[in-house]
Formats: sequence, structure tokens, C-alpha cells
Amino acid sequence: MSSKKIKPSKTAKVKDDKPTILITNDDGVTAPGIAALIEVAKQFGRVVVVAPDAPQSGMGHAITIGKPLRLNQVHLFGEIEAYQCTGTPVDCVKLAVDKILHKKPDFCFSGINHGSNSSINVIYSGTMSAAMEASIENIPAVGFSYMDYSFDADFTLSMQVAHDVMSKLIHGVLPNNALYNVNIPKIAIKKYKGLKLCRQANAKWKESFVERIDPHGKKYYWLTGEFQNLDKGKNTDVWALEHDFASIVPIQYDLTDYKLFESIQL
Repeated sequence: MSSKKIKPSKTAKVKDDKPTILITNDDGVTAPGIAALIEVAKQFGRVVVVAPDAPQSGMGHAITIGKPLRLNQVHLFGEIEAYQCTGTPVDCVKLAVDKILHKKPDFCFSGINHGSNSSINVIYSGTMSAAMEASIENIPAVGFSYMDYSFDADFTLSMQVAHDVMSKLIHGVLPNNALYNVNIPKIAIKKYKGLKLCRQANAKWKESFVERIDPHGKKYYWLTGEFQNLDKGKNTDVWALEHDFASIVPIQYDLTDYKLFESIQL
């Protein structure tokens, strides 16, 4: 397990009644990852699903302002109330609060994403932006990502980690006024070492565009790249994932550089 223990919140309180839990993602309402997350979340409270009707990976914090949005109820998860939305993951959270729930849910869980959202990936992630939108509205939120891009990925370990995190959050072990980025390694359960509290690694993508010619003779470009970890620290999310831990990083939407702020004299 992690060498750094997560201290219980002094202010967290466990509600007697079951909480309302909003579930969303960026892979789309039919993705296997969201079904896995729903299975875990429904053990803790009333679940309502609002998710994109198609994959929205890499959308970041995009919102729809130039065209109308549509919501349609779907029956994909048994008795769970669920809707598909034509907009982005952030749109889904906004609409869920305003038009479906008509109030703020007690928690918002996003994912389980197919693929990593560690380090710099959090900036581009629709999964994490949905969770961040909830956090902006003072809704405790967690984004879950599994380092397996396959549609047929085995989410057994991811569900175990999600259950652990949800239990800690709902029962006050984790402060419930925060936003968390959780990533799960693609390993056998017997190799899993536990949940590790981490900071975001200093890493980035070294990107390039492959140039090709379409059937009409016109050029088009395909984004590719190589992930580069520039951080040698042993308390980062990238290090944890490489060493068979699931990483949990508290993050925030305030982008102020406070060290620089304090050093500037105008």
C-alpha cells in the first residue's frame, strides 16, 4: 500500500440517507467503462446517468454554444435512470444539474475512461473536465481512468479501485470538498499494490503530424506522438502507475501560479 496515508477529513459527515450520484464519461453512454462504474456506484446511492451519445475523448472543457443540445432517455442499465446527450462531457454535467436532477447531486463520478489521464493528459481529458465542471459547482467529484484502450478491457481491477475510492470519499476518509484524478494500471489483480496519493507528474507529449493524401488527392494530417516523462520523482502519478499502484491526485481548476504571484512587484 501507499507509504503516505490519507488523513480523514474532520468536517466530512456520513449521511443517513443514500446520496444522489451523477455518472458521466467522455467515451459515450454505450462504453463498457461507464457500465462498470455504474455497477460500483449503485452500491452507494441513487445513480443517475447523463453521458454523451458518442465518443468525446480529448474534448477538454469544451461546451456547446453554436447549436442546440438534445437529451434522450435510454434504457441500458436496468432500472438506472439514464440519458444520452448530443453535447460534450461538460454539457452533460450542466444539463444533468439543471434539467434532470433540478439540483446538485451529492457526488459526480466520471469514467471509467478507456486510457490514461495521468500527468498532462488531465488537461485534454473530457473525463476529467466533466468531473472538474462538477467541482466548479461545489460537487465532490472523481474522474476514473484505466490504462487499457481496448473496448474489451477487463474492468475488474478498476471496479475494485473505484469501490475503494468511493467508500473513502463517501465515508469521509477523503475530504469530500475536492476533485480527484484516479488512474488505474493495466495489471493483474494479484500484482496490484494499492492506492497511492500522488502529485501530477511533469510530463508531456512530443507530438508530430503524419501527412497523408486522401482519395481526392488532398492532404490531411493525423496526430501522433510519444509520451515523455520529464519527472524523476517517486511521488508522481506516472511513477505510481509504472510500479503497480493506482494513483490518486487532488487537482483544482484554479490555474493561478501563486509562487509567481507572490514574487511579482508592480
